[in-house]
Amino acid sequence: MKKTISALSIILTIMVLCCTQQNQNQSGIQQNIIPEPELVFSPGNYICYKTGVPILIDGDLSEDAWDKIEWTTEFSDIEGKTKPAPRYRTRAKMLWDNTYFYISAELEEPEIWATLRQRDTIIFYDNDFEVFIDPDGNTHNYYEFEMNAFGTEWDLLLAKSYRNGGPAINGWDINGIKVGVKVYGTINDPANKDEKWTLEIAMPWDILKECAPGNRKPDPGEQWRINFSRVEWDVDIVDGKYVKRKDPETGKNLPENNWVWSPQGLINMHLPELWGFVQFSGMVAGTGMEEFRINPDEKVKWNLRLLYYKQKKYYASNGSYATSLEQLGVNANENYSQSLLKIETTSNMFEISLPANENDRSWHIRQDGLVWRK
Repeated sequence: MKKTISALSIILTIMVLCCTQQNQNQSGIQQNIIPEPELVFSPGNYICYKTGVPILIDGDLSEDAWDKIEWTTEFSDIEGKTKPAPRYRTRAKMLWDNTYFYISAELEEPEIWATLRQRDTIIFYDNDFEVFIDPDGNTHNYYEFEMNAFGTEWDLLLAKSYRNGGPAINGWDINGIKVGVKVYGTINDPANKDEKWTLEIAMPWDILKECAPGNRKPDPGEQWRINFSRVEWDVDIVDGKYVKRKDPETGKNLPENNWVWSPQGLINMHLPELWGFVQFSGMVAGTGMEEFRINPDEKVKWNLRLLYYKQKKYYASNGSYATSLEQLGVNANENYSQSLLKIETTSNMFEISLPANENDRSWHIRQDGLVWRK
């Protein structure tokens, strides 16, 4: 059993896992070579209502609490609408109370299989369901959780995204997490065509609050950045068993499919700035409706992120960071007013700031992707 360790203490340890997430080019992305996602900034959004009664975590989604709320939009390809739609439907729901953040999901699947049973193994080597949570939306200190159809868990904390050098802390646990799976079919039996598998997760706020604003669970009306991913491998049936399909030319496994709630524009889940917005409502599910409201500062933060991408590209070509919009190939406009934008650089660092929409404060971004307001 692993000890509970504070997020700050974990970050200071040397227990890091330099893993590659889902063959998502992490090992090939160096700190100063950051691909820019090719999509319009339009993350998913969801109202997470409270549940009046605790959820029984058994994978069965027939409880009244789940019936009272809407599904997320159906998952799409990780790269967005330019790619083919997923073959099978995936969707999720969310609830919360004073103790847990609840997640459920439904994954259509005619061939349900799993192999991994040991916690904290690399679960995406199986078909899996994944949760990513950035409580304060600064793209640092965020959580990742994965599970397969056996309910085998893998949880880790990332001090930074892989593009900015990580690290991933595999020694961190969501202690007290509960998971449940219900299989509509049979696991690892190609003789039967399956229907789907459903899952439930209860994550304790006592753990999730470690990286949250004020080290607390969300207040009503607060928004966290969250995304979901599904890994789906193509398989064949060989000698009565499911086997990952191989490229006939190379003999290697074909790349996995990545289907997500909020598209990333690249085959890379570790772009927290593109995750969805989940707004936590103080209303109990079924007692009324709440409107989702996007914070206008999110546009400011996205405009800074676009400059971050360009700075990384500029550095990769020139060995230094740009000191002006002109060097970055960006025209001054209402988003990048020369009189309001500030760019400060050293030999290997930069900081860019833009005014927030209120309170005479500014948003800032730096070379490792951290976003903050002061």
